[in-house]
Amino acid sequence: MRDKVLNKYVYDFEEGNATMKDLLGSKGANLSQMVQNGMPVPPGFIVTTKACVEFLEGESFLVDKIWPDIQKAILRMEAKTGKKWGSGPTPLLVSVRSGAPVSMPGMMDSVLNLGLNRDTLEYMAEASQNRRFALDSYRRLIQMFGEVVAGLSPDLFEKVLDEAKKKNNLLYDYQIPAQILEEIVAAYLHIYESHTHSSFPYDPWKQLKMALAAVFKSWNNPRAITYRNLHSIPHNLGTAVSIVSMVFGNLNEQCGTGVCFTRNPSDGSADLYGEFLINAQGEDVVAGVRTPIPISELRYMMADMFNQLVDITGSLERFYKDMQDVEFTIENRKLYILQTRSGKRSAEAAVRIAHDMVQENLIGKSEALTRVTPREAELLLHKQIGSQVDVPLVAEGLPASPGACSGMIVFSPEAAVQWNDEGKNVILVRPETSPDDIHGLAVAEGVVTSRGGMTSHAAVVARGMGKPCVSGCEELFIDVDEKVLYGESLILKEGDIITVDGSNGRVYAGEAPLVDAKITKELSVFLQWADEAASLEVWANADTPEDARRAREFGAKGIGLCRTEHMFMAQDRLPVMEHMIMAPDKESRLKDLELLKEMQKNDFADIFREMSGCPVIIRLLDPPLHEFLPKENVIRQQLFEMQREKESPAQKKKILEMEAVLKKIEMLKEINPMMGFRGCRLGILHPEIYEAQIRAIFEAALLVLGERKAVFPEIMIPLVGLSEEMEIFREMVDRIAEEYYKSTGIIVDYKVGSMIEVPHSVLVADKIAKVADFFSFGTNDLTQAVFAYSRDDAESKFLRAYLQKGILQENPFHTLDREGVGEMMRLCVKKARETRQNMSLGICGEHGGNPESIAFCHIIGLNYVSCSPFRIPVARLAAAQAALGFIN
Repeated sequence: MRDKVLNKYVYDFEEGNATMKDLLGSKGANLSQMVQNGMPVPPGFIVTTKACVEFLEGESFLVDKIWPDIQKAILRMEAKTGKKWGSGPTPLLVSVRSGAPVSMPGMMDSVLNLGLNRDTLEYMAEASQNRRFALDSYRRLIQMFGEVVAGLSPDLFEKVLDEAKKKNNLLYDYQIPAQILEEIVAAYLHIYESHTHSSFPYDPWKQLKMALAAVFKSWNNPRAITYRNLHSIPHNLGTAVSIVSMVFGNLNEQCGTGVCFTRNPSDGSADLYGEFLINAQGEDVVAGVRTPIPISELRYMMADMFNQLVDITGSLERFYKDMQDVEFTIENRKLYILQTRSGKRSAEAAVRIAHDMVQENLIGKSEALTRVTPREAELLLHKQIGSQVDVPLVAEGLPASPGACSGMIVFSPEAAVQWNDEGKNVILVRPETSPDDIHGLAVAEGVVTSRGGMTSHAAVVARGMGKPCVSGCEELFIDVDEKVLYGESLILKEGDIITVDGSNGRVYAGEAPLVDAKITKELSVFLQWADEAASLEVWANADTPEDARRAREFGAKGIGLCRTEHMFMAQDRLPVMEHMIMAPDKESRLKDLELLKEMQKNDFADIFREMSGCPVIIRLLDPPLHEFLPKENVIRQQLFEMQREKESPAQKKKILEMEAVLKKIEMLKEINPMMGFRGCRLGILHPEIYEAQIRAIFEAALLVLGERKAVFPEIMIPLVGLSEEMEIFREMVDRIAEEYYKSTGIIVDYKVGSMIEVPHSVLVADKIAKVADFFSFGTNDLTQAVFAYSRDDAESKFLRAYLQKGILQENPFHTLDREGVGEMMRLCVKKARETRQNMSLGICGEHGGNPESIAFCHIIGLNYVSCSPFRIPVARLAAAQAALGFIN
C-alpha cells in the first residue's frame, strides 16, 4: 500500500486536503479541502509536485509514464460534468494551472480553455448559443498556448488584437463581435504556425500533454527564480499542476469573474474587499488590462451571488483562521470558487489582521506573533506624505499598497535595474505590470500603473514586497516606447522625479516632503504581546535626545549604546575638539575639556530626561583623535593654494596654523587605526579626556535626579582587551562617583561595564567580569577582528564575490556569524557568568536589529539587544519569535 502511495502522481480533488500542500501544492490542496467542505468547486484533479521535480531532473518520459492516470482522471471529469473531452454535444474544456507549495502569485504559467479546436468550437457555439463566446475562448487558448507552450511573445498577439479594436473603434475586448473574432482567430493561428513552423495542435490530448510539460518547466522560468530568491523559497520544491473543468465568466452578461479578500489587504479592515468584471475570464482581473468594478457593487448587480460569496468567504476565513484571497467565477448566475489561499497583505494589514483575529478569538497571541514577519514590522515605519504638499498633483488612482516614496520615472524593468545599479531611486511606471516585470519591481521604490485594480498583479506584488503602489490611474497615458507620461496638465519624461502616495492613491510631480510613520494602536498592542512572550529586552542605540525620544516611543527598555564621539561632531563643538587635540600642553587641553564637559553634560541630561527610569549605557570616547581633525588631503590642498598667493601677515599666520594641524595629523596617523590608538588605550594615555566625560555623566545625572526623575547611567569602556585596563577605569569611575557623593550627599545608581569587541577580552572574560558590572558585545569590531576583515575594504573588494561563490552564506556584518563570532560570544557568556552569575549581557552592534542574529542572542542567553530606533519594532517581534521557537 505504501509503495502505491509513493508512486501515485495524480489525485482527484476528493482525495486531498489542506495538509497536503507539499505534494499537491497550495492551490491543489486548498481546492481539495474546499471540495471536502462542500463548496462549489469545478471538478478536477492534481498532478503532484513530485512529478514536477522528477520531470525537471531529467525524467522527461514521466508525462508518458503517468499519462494513463491522467486519461482516467479526465474520464472521471466527464462523468462528473456530463461533458465530453474532444467531442460534443457539450465539449469538456480544462485549465492547466500551476500551484507551488508556497504561494508565488503570477510567477509560473497556466493555460485556459484546453480542448478547443475547430470541431469542439462548433459544438461549444451550438451548446452555448453564443458563437462570439466560443470564438473568444478559442482566441484566448491560442494566445496563452502560444505564449506558455511555444514561448511566443505576447506582443505578437496583442498587436493584432489592438489593431482590430482600433480599426473598429472598440475600447474593450468584450466588445469585439463574432465576425471580427473569426478574423482574429485566423490571424492568431497564422502567427502560431509561422513562428513555430508547425500547426496549432488539433488533438486535445496533445494540447494537454504539451501544456502540462510547459507548466512544469515554468517552475524554472526567470521570474519564478527571481521571486524565489527574493522571498527565500527553496528551488527544489517544484510545482503541482491543477487540471480543472473550465467554468466561464465570459459567456454572457449573467457571467463574471473576480478576486476578493476576506479583509482589506492594504489596511486590514474586516470588510470583503476585491473586484470583479462582468463577461470576462479570470486572467482579465489579475492582469490589469481592464480596471475592474469594486466587489461591493456586485450586491446591486447580482445580490444572490454576492450573498453566497460573503457566506463562502466567511467560512473559508474561519476554517483557515487567516485572511483569504479567493478567485471566483459566475457562470449563468452559478458561483464557483477557483482558488483560495492566504492573501498577500501590506505590513499594516498584517498587524491589524493578527491583532483583530486575537480579539475575535480566531487565534491566540502566540499564533498572532508568527503572522507578522520582522521585515513587515520594519515596513510599518515607512515614510508617509506630510500634511503640507507643495508639488503638483499628477493623477489619482487606487491606493493599492501603502507608504510613500520619491524617485525617478523609469518605464521598463530593465531600466529600473540599470538605474538602481547606478545608485538611483526609481519609480516603475507602466500601463500595467506582468509577472515578467518582477526584476524591475524588486528594485523600484514604488510602482504606478494606468490600468488594473487593487487585486491586479502590480498591487499584489507591491503589497507583498512592501512597496508603495498606485494602480488604475486612468487619467494617465503612459507611452512606454517614447518614454513619456502624459497627465491632464503635465508631461513627464524618464528621469523626472515623482512622488507616489500609495496610502491615498496619489501621484505627485517632484519630490514631496515625507514624514516618519506613527505607531498605531494595533501595532502598540501587538508589540506589547511580543514583549510578554520575549525573554530578551530591546534597547536602543541613541546619540541624541531626539533619538532617545523616538526609541522610547518605539518601546525601547533602555539605551544600549550612546556614542559620545558623535556629540563632538556637532558644528559648534568640532572646533573646540580640534583645539583640544592641538593644545600644546595639558593645561590648555583641560580648559577645552571643561568646555566640552559642559556641552556633554547638557546632552546627557536631556537623554536622561527622555529615558527617565531606564538604563542608559554611555560609551566613552572610542575613535582615534585624528578623526576629529580635517582630512589630510584637504589641508594639503589648502596649503598649496595659499602658498601660491602673495603672503600677508595674516596669511602667514594661517599657514603656520595649518602646517601645525598637518603635523599633528601626520603624528596621529596610523597604518591600521581600527586596531590602533583608540578606545581605552586613548583613555589610559590621556586620562583627562575620560575623566571629563565621566564627570559630565555624573553632573548630568545629579541635575536630573534633582528634577525628581529616575536616572540609571551605565558607563561603558570601549576596546578593552585586558582585565588590567578595565581595573584602571573601574577605579577612575568609582573615585569620581565618591567625590560627587561626598560633595552632594546624593547617591547615583551607576554601573561600569566593558565592550567586548577584542578577541582577547573574550578569552579573559572571567577576569574582566570581576571588575565589570556588564558586558556589551560590539559585534561590528568583533567580526572584523575574528575574520581579520577590514569591513570597508572587504565589502568593497571581495565580500560580494565570496557570497556569489558560496564561500560565505551571509555577509557576516549583516547577519551574525555563528560558527566563529558566535562561538566567541558563547564562550564569553560562559566565562562571564562563571564569575558573576547574574551579569547583564547584551549586544550593541548593528546585528542587534537583525532577526537571525537576535535569535542567536536568545539562544546563548543574553539579556538584551540594542539597535537603531527604527529597528526597535523589528527587534521586539524577532525577540518574541525567537522565544516562541519560530526563528532560531
